[in-house]
Amino acid sequence: MAHISVMETPVIFDRHVVRLHRDRASAGMERVRPILSAAAERLLDRLDDTTHRFSHALDIGGRGVVAPLLRARGMEVIATDISPALCAGESGPSVCMDEEWLPFGAGTFDLVVANLSLHWVNDLPGTLAQIRNILRPDGLFLASMPILPTLAELRQALTAAEHDLLGGASVRVSPFPGLRDCAALLQRAGFALPVADSDVLELAYRSPFALLRDLRDAGETNALAQRHRACPPASLFPAALARLPRDEDGNVAMPLHMAVMTGWAPAETQPRPLRPGQFTTPLEDALRHGEQ
Repeated sequence: MAHISVMETPVIFDRHVVRLHRDRASAGMERVRPILSAAAERLLDRLDDTTHRFSHALDIGGRGVVAPLLRARGMEVIATDISPALCAGESGPSVCMDEEWLPFGAGTFDLVVANLSLHWVNDLPGTLAQIRNILRPDGLFLASMPILPTLAELRQALTAAEHDLLGGASVRVSPFPGLRDCAALLQRAGFALPVADSDVLELAYRSPFALLRDLRDAGETNALAQRHRACPPASLFPAALARLPRDEDGNVAMPLHMAVMTGWAPAETQPRPLRPGQFTTPLEDALRHGEQ
């Protein structure tokens, strides 16, 4: 009898802890709203680059920021989050769900937006494939995601400080993909016309402890499945934060590097690249005409 091996998705993040962090963050989310709003506005500006008009949108993890902006554009919007507390705070229809299991039928929406909300997903290729499925033909997926080198300085400072204090170090900052990884994910999920480009939201903190507070208030603290469970020494974070570089004004610069991802659900009406041999003008003739 033949045996078929099934590849299991690596469990990088503890999804239960992700939910708990977001529940806890619901009380302080207003303090980080300016950051979330700035990222959302930059993301939704991409809608102005297309002549398409969208009517039914899904907001994945918008934390009370994205859905109102979409409704202001005249769309019917369902907001979603893994956190019941954040869903309860939405001003319109909302569904509490895990982003790894989308409870919607094929072709439900013509727009899906995920603003800084998919980087805690274990099976990201699977989630993107589900998003493509719930989009109508020629529907748009629009997302932003933190990428490298976001929080690189904090990661290095924590590692160095913990090594000095304990002789070893554990991972305390979530791994982020690179820009090329995001483009490849869109292609793998079967999106048409996939594009991933970069944007940077410049952030600076007068106090490094304000950085940690923002991460906590946004629900962005450590949810790694292999995180160290013991309480760290009280001196760890002060020692690590003291290592963070400061600019000429004494502030701690911590820019948020984002991949802005767009992909379309395949449709017969979309333009397609010509196959080899379909070109009507030889390259040699085109180059000669350009020289003339």
